[in-house]
Amino acid sequence: MVSLEQYDVVILGTGPAGLQAAIHAARKKVSVLVLGKEIKSSLFHAHIENYYSVFNMSGAQMLATGREQAASFGARFLEDDVLRITFTDGKFGITSESGRAIRAVSLIIATGTSRKRLNAPGEKEFLSKGVSYCVDCDGNFFRGETVAVIGNESAAADGALTLLGTAAEVHLVCDKLQVSDALREKIENSDIIVHEGADVNAIRGEKAVDKLEFTDGTIITVSGVFIELGAKGVMELATSLGIQLDADMKYIDTDKKQHTNISGAFAAGDVCGPPWQMAKAVGEGCVAGIEAAAYAKKNR
Repeated sequence: MVSLEQYDVVILGTGPAGLQAAIHAARKKVSVLVLGKEIKSSLFHAHIENYYSVFNMSGAQMLATGREQAASFGARFLEDDVLRITFTDGKFGITSESGRAIRAVSLIIATGTSRKRLNAPGEKEFLSKGVSYCVDCDGNFFRGETVAVIGNESAAADGALTLLGTAAEVHLVCDKLQVSDALREKIENSDIIVHEGADVNAIRGEKAVDKLEFTDGTIITVSGVFIELGAKGVMELATSLGIQLDADMKYIDTDKKQHTNISGAFAAGDVCGPPWQMAKAVGEGCVAGIEAAAYAKKNR
């Protein structure tokens, strides 16, 4: 028989939102478990230069420091994924993929979002070496260089327009541009080079990205490739609990204190929607951690 592990607060996700929540919850002297695999955090492959007081630090280093800090306050960690969650008699039951059974008074969902992949040769190999899934996060690293944005919808179009402010040349690669008339007009009246109907064959380079190759043999020289196909939220577990999503059914809907519509369930970070910035994730994680700890103390 599997023994039941009990915690006041269980946090799903080991990124900046989850770790900040763990720090603040653990400091409130409640038992805290952080559940998830660190390597799945989008921050793990990033470099940080736009966070308060941080000039340049790898995401992996920042995650390691945050994890150490949370552990110093008593938070525990389990490198595992969630299989299912139930909500019975006011408590959360979590089953991990390895079979661990966990009971929690309050739950924080901070799993982040996984970016949709292009699945082109070179995409995985050049991640953080010219390939990125976030213009807002990494665009400034390509100041004065030539970049390409791949995607059909508003995320790609907005990203391309944003990059115009820093990059020397911006290419927008899409099968068919599916955006509003107003956004299309902005693209058409800009200096963005649009490759509509193009199909990416491969991302090329040696130590870093230097070319983008289309299936028709066309090659453009670029230093950065931004894949903006949208984000896939980890929403199945949330909706199975009856947690309400936003109007577009993409992200978890919360109030200003990160409460969801389910008592004791909170959310923070990218699962709550853009902007995709660490500062936002950390702020929401702080609030969620404080609120979840207070809830747990009242409802143990």
